[in-house]
Amino acid sequence: MGNPDGGWYDDTPPRVVSASPGDKATGVSSRKVTINFNEFIKLEDAQSKVIVSPPQIEMADIRAAGKRIIIELKDSLKENTTYTIDFSDAISDNNEGNPMGNYTYSFSTGDYIDTLEVSGYCLNAENLEPIKGILVGLYKDEEGADTLFRTTPLLRVSRTNGSGFFTIKGVAPGRYHVYALQDADGDFVFSQKSEMIGYSREVVEPTWKLDTRQDTVWIDSLHIDNILKVPYTHFLPDDLTLLCFQEPQTDRYLLKTERKDPEKIELFFTYGSDSLPKVRGLDFDAADAFVLEPSQHRDTLCYWLRDSSLINRDTLTLEVQYEMTDTTGLLVMKTDTIEALPKMSYEKRQKQAKRDYEKWEKDQEKRRKRGEPYDTIMPQKPLELKFTPQGQVDPTQSIVIEVPVPLQRCDTSAIHLYCMIDSVWYRSPHVFSQVDTRTYRLLAEWQQGTEYSLEIDSAAFESIYGRVSNPVKQGIKVRTNDDFSTLVVDLAGLPDIPSGGQLVVQLLESSDKPTRQAVMGQDHTAEFYYLKPGTYYLRAFVDLNGNGIWDTGVYDEDLQAEPVYYHTEKVECKQKWDVTRSWNVTATPRYRQKPLAITKQKPDKGKQLRNRNIERARSMGKQYIKEQGL
Repeated sequence: MGNPDGGWYDDTPPRVVSASPGDKATGVSSRKVTINFNEFIKLEDAQSKVIVSPPQIEMADIRAAGKRIIIELKDSLKENTTYTIDFSDAISDNNEGNPMGNYTYSFSTGDYIDTLEVSGYCLNAENLEPIKGILVGLYKDEEGADTLFRTTPLLRVSRTNGSGFFTIKGVAPGRYHVYALQDADGDFVFSQKSEMIGYSREVVEPTWKLDTRQDTVWIDSLHIDNILKVPYTHFLPDDLTLLCFQEPQTDRYLLKTERKDPEKIELFFTYGSDSLPKVRGLDFDAADAFVLEPSQHRDTLCYWLRDSSLINRDTLTLEVQYEMTDTTGLLVMKTDTIEALPKMSYEKRQKQAKRDYEKWEKDQEKRRKRGEPYDTIMPQKPLELKFTPQGQVDPTQSIVIEVPVPLQRCDTSAIHLYCMIDSVWYRSPHVFSQVDTRTYRLLAEWQQGTEYSLEIDSAAFESIYGRVSNPVKQGIKVRTNDDFSTLVVDLAGLPDIPSGGQLVVQLLESSDKPTRQAVMGQDHTAEFYYLKPGTYYLRAFVDLNGNGIWDTGVYDEDLQAEPVYYHTEKVECKQKWDVTRSWNVTATPRYRQKPLAITKQKPDKGKQLRNRNIERARSMGKQYIKEQGL
């Protein structure tokens, strides 16, 4: 006696039995296509997975209905053109989800089918990250081809997968240029600066050859039965690499205004400007009413109110005159009226202050009853200082001091640095400077292994609201060479570096974020000293203009983004180690350079048949496997 197990699983993927018009049919004039299968099927995410080429300005209607897929093309058919409908892995059977695998249907409105293919990769030019889902297409190589990208839809298209890989199918013989476009508005042309693009001036001429590839036959997950050589048609080129970028977003307009805290008003712009806005108070005198704190790129402006009477007002009305980009792309003056309201009204702030006072008063009363020291006047909150780093510093580090609000006064004579030599404290020379509105830096010649003491007198810092800092005494220990590692990178296979340019080598954390960078010297080496032990990765870019930062491209100026390269292996640095790495920068193709460990866009997980019948047969015994030929 026993329980029936339900029988054999359906592990067979769906199969096409017919199509109307037939697959690879010629002379087609109908815009409706029906593909019939041997079982009920489902179509997954047709809008993003199914690609119709040539591209359709009006989106095609693609839907599954029982055992068929129906495609209705809305655009008029072009003469003598091969149409391909690439389903990728979107088709599977309805019950068990067995994937059909990559499937492409094609037909032609002419007398023959174009069958050539062009393949390659799309990568983010800044970090060689594969770009998934970006549109890749072709234009014919003809006079004025560089202007087509802005005026004419792409001829044939494809989309990239999770590895950034694309295949453009149904290509006719000829010479082409390849473009990539993150099409935001669905017009298949580069019409917005916000669209990521990639292009190559290299002319592509599709070809093919007969080739073979290995196909491994497995007995099970550990043992190989045979390795077969399978003939196939190898289409070329198959390794095109487009480095995609987004143009500088130089259009300037006011995004928003905020007054999260009652003492400051913030203006957020899409892009910075050398010309600061002119601010006029409509219900108050704005002359000398603010302390301005601009961001590094001047795209965010913070106006700190000096006067407490203005801080206590719930509404401040300002007239702001600033530069803005008009519809022609030129900067023009624009005037806005802004009402700045804090998130918490003055009344609520007063109630909160009253609750805080009552809580403090109760605490002091308890202390008085217990005979402990107590205050009769609530002290003002001190000005809090933030020190970075604390405790231990590297020999090349400086101490950064941040204050929460702008300062009215900073007494540098009240800042003292001492070092201990032979158990005696001595004054140590240092330089104290202001970095920006609320950031200060203390520089010193640190001696390795030496103890220091940073001491700041009471009231050395005073904010614009009269709050002063408490006295500070902070011990500092300087790390020694034994705490660090040194890395020297020997560079070879260098790309072209123009006069005035340089090769910048960056040391990356496991998050792909640069932690240090160095310029390649004349001996073709980049050196990194005082490295904390850990695992690092290497990236380099050709700094074409010598400004020390990576710059993106501009299509209308035929300016590509600055070239970026990755070292394929990680670098282990340990205490007391002097590490040397040899790096041939251009030896590995760009699409295979970035280590998978720091690649955020992982390859797609391919859908595979589960072969559950093999497991079922195995559970029933080896003899049964032989009988069934499994």
